[in-house]
Order: sequence, then structure tokens, then C-alpha cells
Amino acid sequence: MENTDIIITATFDVDPKELDDLMAKCKPLIDGALEEDGCQDYSWTLDPYVPGRIWVMERWESEESLKKHFEDEWYKNMGATLNEVGLLNAFSAKYKIVKQEPVYDDSGTPRADFFSE
Repeated sequence: MENTDIIITATFDVDPKELDDLMAKCKPLIDGALEEDGCQDYSWTLDPYVPGRIWVMERWESEESLKKHFEDEWYKNMGATLNEVGLLNAFSAKYKIVKQEPVYDDSGTPRADFFSE
């Protein structure tokens, strides 16, 4: 299992008519971020229930790798691209992982508690 230190989730709402163009412009920026040291996942997904909403999920190995990402061209160009399209709404949050374990125990049962101690 990879050692993940930080997870970021976000939503961006844009005019649904702008969505195809935005996704095409952002694909190379997402691809670039995925190549950064410490980036474990960086994914954009269209919300099937809310037209024009994009869900973002990122996993970063460390605060240091996330800090470098925020200083990199991929991040800066992403912000500029989103501003060009015109965000209707945006929300983002980062989460520091203090414990990580599988959802399923050895018997295949999903567990809400942390059971590996």
C-alpha cells in the first residue's frame, strides 16, 4: 500500500456548455501534474447528477510534494484556465491522513472501524 499523507477533494461548477472545452484544455495540465514527484492520483470526473460539475480527487505523498505542486506550472496554469472559463462555484479541502487501512478485513467484511491495531 502506498504511503499517502494528504488527500484533496474539490468540486468546480462551470456552465455545462463550457465543459467539453474546459476538459480538453485541462487534460495536458492534469497529465503534467500526474508526472510530479509525490503525486499518487490526480483525477477529474464529471458529476452525472449535476450538469457542469467536476469532482477532483488528488492523493499526495507528503506536504513537501504538495507544496512543490502549488509552485509548479501545472497548478498555476490550471487556475488560469479555470478563471478563463468562469467558475460558477468552487469548493476544495485537504485532509491529512493519520491512519490508513483497507475497507475490508481478512474475511471480506467491510469495516467502518479501524481494526488493524
